[in-house]
Amino acid sequence: MMTNPAGRVTQGQFSFLPDLSDAEITQQIAYGLSKGYAWSVEYTDDPHPRNTYWEMFGMPMFDLEDAAGVMMELKACRETFPQHYIRLMAFDSTRGIESIAMSFIVNRPSTEPGFGLVRQEADGRSMRYTVHSYATDRPEAERYTG
Repeated sequence: MMTNPAGRVTQGQFSFLPDLSDAEITQQIAYGLSKGYAWSVEYTDDPHPRNTYWEMFGMPMFDLEDAAGVMMELKACRETFPQHYIRLMAFDSTRGIESIAMSFIVNRPSTEPGFGLVRQEADGRSMRYTVHSYATDRPEAERYTG
């Protein structure tokens, strides 16, 4: 059984590793570029597992050949949203694949509120479960202010 002793959001590649340095992020971007992937930067303040569509920061970077361009976009996103989750996504446009090939979190808020499991009794003694994101307990503009 896999556990998460740090209590951190674990989505995408490298989730159970310590945060990647900018040099390590640059190496991952360069690897994706060598495969022909298009990179994009996304952010959110609600990392619920079913929230798969985060806000896109800027446009997808098709035809980019240098990791520095992605790192500039990442830096701008970090400056704009320092207390949000930010992830990089690499899109493989190969015909027949046309899907995300790489995805990993590169920025986190200073405090991660986490999730709760909500149990509800239903008909016939059956139980229903749902995951509740504590981040949504406060209005969007007031999340991660400190």
